[in-house]
Amino acid sequence: MQPETKTRQRHRTVEAPAGRLHLVEQGTGPLVLLVHGFPETSYSWRRQLPALAAAGYRAVAIDVRGYGRSSKPAAIEAYRMLDLVEDNVAVVRALAEENAVVIGHDWGSNIAAASALLHPEIFHAVGLLSVPYAPPGGPRPTDVFGRIGGPEQEFYVSYFQEPGRAEAEIEPDVRGWLAGFYAALSADTMPAPGEPDPHFVARGGRLRDRFASATLPAWLTEDDLDVYAGEFERTGVTGALNRYRNMDRDWEDLAPYRGAPIKQPSLFLGGALDASTTWMSDAIDAYPTTLPGLSASHLLDGCGHWIQQERPDTVNHLLTDWLAALQG
Repeated sequence: MQPETKTRQRHRTVEAPAGRLHLVEQGTGPLVLLVHGFPETSYSWRRQLPALAAAGYRAVAIDVRGYGRSSKPAAIEAYRMLDLVEDNVAVVRALAEENAVVIGHDWGSNIAAASALLHPEIFHAVGLLSVPYAPPGGPRPTDVFGRIGGPEQEFYVSYFQEPGRAEAEIEPDVRGWLAGFYAALSADTMPAPGEPDPHFVARGGRLRDRFASATLPAWLTEDDLDVYAGEFERTGVTGALNRYRNMDRDWEDLAPYRGAPIKQPSLFLGGALDASTTWMSDAIDAYPTTLPGLSASHLLDGCGHWIQQERPDTVNHLLTDWLAALQG
């Protein structure tokens, strides 16, 4: 048994532009800020917190605004990227730290990247999980996503745009929907080649109609699912979905950073079976230009989207080795 993994986990809330941000903290040492994605909470880092603490770091996993025990602003525009970045800055300040390594998964990867891009003086290194970095710019996002589906189906990001639409599908059976969504993007339960793609919705249909598996993925226990479901049953899913509803605002807000690289030391970890890495393979290929401080990029064979939960030991090893090299 590790010596109390340095310290036990503790929950606390701090003041932030969102109002209140809940975080889980473990360990002492240099600050490592962990940012989750959709549809998760700080609980998604449950296997990383003790490992990072044991390695000599102050590991802090937040509930992003709109999730878990953090505040849930009512306005859709309160979930724009600029505001989420300022929440991260507020957490660092509230913890009386000067800087931090920021690591994110899924939407958290985008939030971590934007934090490093906008505040390099605070976020001196960045780890990106599952979703590659692509610099701001290009066509308007909703125009791009609107063209992806074609006449018979709709891309899930477009499906999430209209307030209330996805909520009407998810909230009557949060637990069942989450189970299906997690399974659809996990290596051991995702659809086989040729089966309907769960990233698309048939016109007039629901996303859950594409969830083929009734089996939980190996990384997700019934108790784990209860934790996630309990949080979203309490808070609803509107705050989480509002992140998608700000993509055009982000495109406008971040226009001054069009094409900008992230120059700090960086790390990318992805699953080889994750659509995020296959669809965005060009972004990964561009890393010598867009992430000139990249230490390493790893695609884990046989791994899906939920990388730090599907492969916790491997991810912990890669993260702690990278962090140690930063200190050296």
